[in-house]
Amino acid sequence: MGEKGYEGSGAHSAALEHAGADTPRYAIENPGLPPHRPRLADEDPRAAKRAERQVSVFFLISVIGTVLFFIGYFGVGQIGNDEDFGLLYLQNLLLGLGVALAMLGIGIGVVHWAKTLMPDHETVEERHEIRTEADRAAAQGMIADILDESQIKRRPLLRNTLIGAALLAPLPFIFAFRDLDNTDNFSDRAVNNFGPERLRHTMWAEGVRLVRDPTGSPIKASDVTLGSALHVIPDGLNDVEHGKLNEKAKAVVLVMRLDPSKVDITPGREDWNVDGIFAYSKVCTHVGCPIALYEQHTHHLLCPCHQSTFDLTQECKVIFGPASHALPQLPITVDDEGYLVARSDFTEPVGPVYWERGEQS
Repeated sequence: MGEKGYEGSGAHSAALEHAGADTPRYAIENPGLPPHRPRLADEDPRAAKRAERQVSVFFLISVIGTVLFFIGYFGVGQIGNDEDFGLLYLQNLLLGLGVALAMLGIGIGVVHWAKTLMPDHETVEERHEIRTEADRAAAQGMIADILDESQIKRRPLLRNTLIGAALLAPLPFIFAFRDLDNTDNFSDRAVNNFGPERLRHTMWAEGVRLVRDPTGSPIKASDVTLGSALHVIPDGLNDVEHGKLNEKAKAVVLVMRLDPSKVDITPGREDWNVDGIFAYSKVCTHVGCPIALYEQHTHHLLCPCHQSTFDLTQECKVIFGPASHALPQLPITVDDEGYLVARSDFTEPVGPVYWERGEQS
């Protein structure tokens, strides 16, 4: 019984193999490309002209977005001061809306151009290596065909609005990077090459008291208990008029107290704390978000933006998340009246890591 079954199975397999030898390899033949369906703009010149105007409108929207950016950047930025939050909100709105319109206008315009005006027929061509001069000439001819199919030569309105939008769109990013220096004098910006060195210095200096944020009350070492965390700014920051928010963004500090025997202190930093009171920059080294959470039992500092976690017992070394650099430590001591004061400024730059960042002061 089993033998017959085996023979039957073998005969069946042989029959299938034999049948397959006399038939095409694929049971379903390649149907080829579907028939081309012309679009309305392909047959109606008025529809094509209307599509051209629509694409140009999108490019003009991009130009308007760039203009809005500059109105917020130069116009609103020169009114009032850093403490006028209404103007700050308006400026941020114009900056964000301007960049969004500048990028979306070009993107949507190009997509609409391709879908309505550029040829949409499908072609299949085998890939081959370009070696001979004839092949190179053929490649140049293909590029010329692409330019012709894009109709960029025949439609000057599209070409001119695209060129205008493309030239203006990068300007917001150029001026935003230029302003990293945060210097009012343009010549200073040029000399400092965008001023990455300015991130190395804050309002902290030798003898500057640590005061509570936002009250400005000084802090004695006896005020900081085990497990506590205080948000601290340098004394005198509240008296700064121009650039106060920018200075605070760089100088804000977290002060915590824990058992110094639990901290792995780097040689040379033994006197940077006061009986287990440590001060670290509150600015995350990933993208600059404020460190907001302190876990008392684990001695971990957590950034709420992207969950970067810093271990206070390892001098705020990164133990989780995208941050790649430990939080800078502020050296502190006490003055004659027992108040916490800074020994110096930070010995390394605060904030997000950048390509020129180093450890030297």
